[in-house]
Amino acid sequence: MAGPLPPATGERAIDVAAVIERQRLNGFVVRLVAISWLVTFFDGFDMLVLSFLAPYIRGQFAIDPVQLGRLFGIGTMGAMLGGFAFGWLGDRWGRRPMIILSVLAFGLSSIALAFAGSFEALMALRFANGVALGGLMPLAWALNIEYVPARYRATVVTLIMMGYTIGGAIAGPLTVWLAPRFGWHSIFLLSGLVTLPLVALLCWLLPESARFLAVKRRSPGRIARALNAIEPGLGAGAHDRFLLLDEKAGAAPRDRFRIASLFDGALRTTTPLLWIAYIGSSLAIYFKTSWGPILFEEVGFTRAEAAYIASVTSVGGALAGLALMRFTDRVGPIAIALLPILAVPALLLMGIAPLAKPGFASLSLLSMMMIGGAHFGMHSIAGMFYPSAIRANGAGWATSIAKIGSIAAPLLGGYLLAANLPPRHLFVLLSLAPAACAVALVLLGRIYLRRDRRSLRPCP
Repeated sequence: MAGPLPPATGERAIDVAAVIERQRLNGFVVRLVAISWLVTFFDGFDMLVLSFLAPYIRGQFAIDPVQLGRLFGIGTMGAMLGGFAFGWLGDRWGRRPMIILSVLAFGLSSIALAFAGSFEALMALRFANGVALGGLMPLAWALNIEYVPARYRATVVTLIMMGYTIGGAIAGPLTVWLAPRFGWHSIFLLSGLVTLPLVALLCWLLPESARFLAVKRRSPGRIARALNAIEPGLGAGAHDRFLLLDEKAGAAPRDRFRIASLFDGALRTTTPLLWIAYIGSSLAIYFKTSWGPILFEEVGFTRAEAAYIASVTSVGGALAGLALMRFTDRVGPIAIALLPILAVPALLLMGIAPLAKPGFASLSLLSMMMIGGAHFGMHSIAGMFYPSAIRANGAGWATSIAKIGSIAAPLLGGYLLAANLPPRHLFVLLSLAPAACAVALVLLGRIYLRRDRRSLRPCP
């Protein structure tokens, strides 16, 4: 394992992983996290704003709950495909160019949504917008995970996801302020116009993953510059040889990804449990974000009250995720399981207890804090179990498979409302999702704790 050797005229073998692991958090990493936070802020805003715009869109196009559910679902379906596609492209061509392409695509598609003149055009453009949005987060997680020590990875991913949540939370008040004055189109237009300048910022500041370049045996000069920024005394140069000694021997760079790689060795059990937990978590979070504002109106809240409650509960989920992150870094998935376990009784009470509006709002805040915090936890572990050669694919597949829950949630809500099921009873059915998530996380956590610590910890 190579240390910070003095510059030499000959070639040195430098372990990229060792340099990253021994660093203290520095300006290079802080800047990377800040940039990632900013792009996920706009990702969250674009992905969640539709739930706040839904009452305005429903009125203009005279659509029923089933059609509205399809509109929610088509964006999520696009995000599912985007996660698969951008994950594959990110492991083939790099995290940096695909992140930039994703931001450019969702900025342009947001502007296009502002000019949708029919429900059919809105559906098509929301699908394209979803493809762009679905590719961003797994790539951002992969890039950040590959630049921070293992002891900070869940923390860093959680901080990045704060951007997503705050972006979604701001969508509610901004919609309440702008949509009645300028129409729902103005929200999409504003989002796209503010997002596009980020492309230039990313081209200037966003680095490529040194781990990715090392495992692909590309651009030694770029690796050297990144490692020297992390450890100024290292003196690495393009003439040096860069290794990843913490990854499996023989894990040669592959240009052709195989799905079977996600089930190699210990991943045979880990990947299915991760997917099950993610599906349950996504179904719960997307049901609340898609139908929350409308359901709150149905049980007696005003439109403005419903938007503010949904925004506050999103922030509550972010706070629960922040409280969880250091425990996740220390003990793994078992720390996450507590939150969906606590969400189940809160949702049951919302569905069956005769609650006044303050009690209903309080339980909604509590349940969403638990559901949102668990979803944060899922994001923080999604990319950690996979080696660098397949990390973007691993995270991309996890988040894309999770879209099964995300797609089902708005469609299920639309059909149940169309069937005249009492709105409160939907929360009883919703409690099944965090229950499934909790069971999978408990099993994943038990496996994590039973294994030898060295083989158990997520692959760097």
